[in-house]
Amino acid sequence: ARVSQRDAIQASGAGWSPEVMMDLLTPHLADITADGLSLTGDVTAEELGLTEADTQLEGALAVGLDLTKVERTICVTGVVEGTAIRECVRCLTHFSEPLAFALRVVYEPEPKIVPPAAKRVDHRKKAVEPVEVEPDETDDEIYHYEGDHLELAPMLREQVILSNPMHPLCKDDCAGLCPHCGRNLNEGRCACPDEAPTNPFQVLRSVKTEQK
Repeated sequence: ARVSQRDAIQASGAGWSPEVMMDLLTPHLADITADGLSLTGDVTAEELGLTEADTQLEGALAVGLDLTKVERTICVTGVVEGTAIRECVRCLTHFSEPLAFALRVVYEPEPKIVPPAAKRVDHRKKAVEPVEVEPDETDDEIYHYEGDHLELAPMLREQVILSNPMHPLCKDDCAGLCPHCGRNLNEGRCACPDEAPTNPFQVLRSVKTEQK
């Protein structure tokens, strides 16, 4: 996945400015200037590591991202748009549905695990009860990075999966399938007889009669 060419970088002492292509999914931290960095391009399900079990896409996704940096913290905002192929939970048919969502996440450096140093314990001192510290509340999802660039593909993959509807419907009034013959009732009625609605009070009377 490629994005627009970066601004021309003046080669030191060469007197010319080569145009360099940046990778949308692995931007370098050095490219995020004080004005930020904007990335746009198309990415495929394969590039994001999406499987059919995650989300089925119809074509590529259009991605537009803005990256800003404060010290070593990177804020990523943007929009993802495309078309997803869903399976209706009622009639089990596949249908195309627009996929569009905004995202806002934060990247922090991968924390280094430092083994605790051995300390001498003075049992004469009174033990101090630990104080519970509440974590800072934030609405931004936090990811981590190592080295001199970001890996955006895992984040985008996760955000696409989180955008999936819990109960996708081909249409709000989908009639579903006949429980007897399996016919798609959106295509017309089947020959199965209509079931009489169950009266809950009649069921209760039957249970009481059986108990007697």
